[in-house]
Amino acid sequence: SWTSYLATLFNHDPNSFRFHASSFPEDYSHLDPIAAVVSLLICIAACMSTKGSSRFNSIATIVHLLVLLFILIVGLTKANPQHFSNFAPNGIRGILKASSILFFAYVGFDGVATLGEEVKNPGRDIPIGLIGSMLIIILLYCLLSATLILIQPYYQIDVNAPFTLAFQAIGLKWAKYIVALGALKGMTTVLLANILGQARYFTHIGRTHMAPPFLATINEKTRTPVNATVVMTLVNSIVGFFTSLDVLANLLSLTTLLIFSLVALALLVRRYYVGGETTSSNRNKLILFLMLIIGSSIATAVYWAIGKNGWIGYAVTVPIWFIATLGLNLMVKEAKKPKSWGVPLVPWLPSASFATNVFIMASVDGASYVRFGIWTLLLLLYYVFIALHASYDAAKETTDTTSAATATCLEDGGASQLHH
Repeated sequence: SWTSYLATLFNHDPNSFRFHASSFPEDYSHLDPIAAVVSLLICIAACMSTKGSSRFNSIATIVHLLVLLFILIVGLTKANPQHFSNFAPNGIRGILKASSILFFAYVGFDGVATLGEEVKNPGRDIPIGLIGSMLIIILLYCLLSATLILIQPYYQIDVNAPFTLAFQAIGLKWAKYIVALGALKGMTTVLLANILGQARYFTHIGRTHMAPPFLATINEKTRTPVNATVVMTLVNSIVGFFTSLDVLANLLSLTTLLIFSLVALALLVRRYYVGGETTSSNRNKLILFLMLIIGSSIATAVYWAIGKNGWIGYAVTVPIWFIATLGLNLMVKEAKKPKSWGVPLVPWLPSASFATNVFIMASVDGASYVRFGIWTLLLLLYYVFIALHASYDAAKETTDTTSAATATCLEDGGASQLHH
């Protein structure tokens, strides 16, 4: 996407800065060296200093908000309400299909949760940052999407660089340069924020030895996870060099939806189960209700995916989901209350979140599921045969070290008392 906007900035076709390799499959045939170079430059910035990266992000975000405000104001001066006359040309299925592709844009929010070591008061700042930024960005997404369609009919929008070419189409060529520069700067900050989050994911995973431990190393001078940042950048550069945007968007959206679904389930488990405290009766009821919530949500999504337009299937699956959630609310005692900030409306909100995410997943194309299945199988094999054993050995080593240190302290204390 960065390359497409750069091309339009120089009045070229969005694909003109890529090399076409006809011998490669179509989805991997437009080679993009600029994507790889930009990723490497972002890597250098991320390795230098988290504080410096944060400062750059803050300044860039202010500039970006001004550009977005410019798009809204100038774009609406050329608005044509007739473009909304055919409001949903592809119906509800088209809306859900678009939602399933768009969902990858929300992957940055979970990255905020990985920055707990970088903020002064994570218990307060992380929730404020997550909820505040999400509300602002959802509002901006809606306003910008509406403005884009008011400027140009939906069937004429260019998927590679929509805003710059839309302004060009309505005769505002001078404005397209401001928009293109703003888009490039915005995507640069997104890339920087994502690599910061990705590197810290692997730092945490490296500490458990599920990934090679060298990824957990923090550079003493810059206080950044340089190893994890470099490794992630190399992988990102290879993927960005070969892969088309729609393949990445679909696969990443599917993965994000699954992760968000698992997080919703994990929240329910965390609230209703504590080892050694929750009774076996409550544990069994929790398992039963979770299975009903999962089963009914998947059944609803499958019924939608196979194209059934009737209501009979939903008349069965939706009440099962509702009764299971209600049963969890009334019949299972919460085992853990959050100390500082917690998700409200438990279990309704996380249960609805799971059901909604699974329902949207039903609109993702089949090829993405195949790619997702292959990657998941490879990672499961790695986990079962390598990561699981490495993390167990690391945990055992930590326990043994702690026990030895405790024994040493006791011995030293006893010797000191004898000496006195």
